[in-house]
Amino acid sequence: MGLSAVDLRAALEALAAIEPGFAAGLERAGFPEPRIREPGYATLLRTIVGQQVSVAAAAAVWRKLEQVVGSPHDPEAIARATDEQLREAGLSRQKAGYARSLAEEVTSGRLALQHLPGDDEEAIAALVRVKGIGRWSAEIYLLFAEGRPDIWPAGDLAVQVEIGHLLGHPARPSEKLVRELAEGWRPHRGAAAIFAWHHYGWRGTSGAPV
Repeated sequence: MGLSAVDLRAALEALAAIEPGFAAGLERAGFPEPRIREPGYATLLRTIVGQQVSVAAAAAVWRKLEQVVGSPHDPEAIARATDEQLREAGLSRQKAGYARSLAEEVTSGRLALQHLPGDDEEAIAALVRVKGIGRWSAEIYLLFAEGRPDIWPAGDLAVQVEIGHLLGHPARPSEKLVRELAEGWRPHRGAAAIFAWHHYGWRGTSGAPV
């Protein structure tokens, strides 16, 4: 499971002690709620379903999948489904291929989600071998579903924007710079990412400039 509220708070307090930008941000926006997903196949499938569509649209497709193929939590159900059934559920041809690829990787045992490597980079490499799972999706899974504390999705645009804002940069820093800036935040970079999203959302609803 993802980082608990207790772990998240402890990590952010540690970050605030070494980085004034986080300390000031916590004063403004407070501590974020945990972001926790169930580990396993269904969470990765939801990631594929939700790519490049709204939350509402993804939820509608998920409900339709349940009607058309049975429980989408069961990879065998997707593996047995025809292309026509997956398209009827609202999946594009590309996403149907991704969903089938994920189901086949899991049912064949080539991807053992309960036994991913302990090394974060090796775990990311294992996940991105699945069609439709890129680095960002792999990082989000490891952070939200497995609660790995030092996952750092530096390629996320909102993370880049908010880290730049928190640290007083005049423009959005590049992914390379964001990775460099966060080196001193190990092993709490996962909490830093969650706070960046939280603070970004707070600015969007508080009237503060985004």
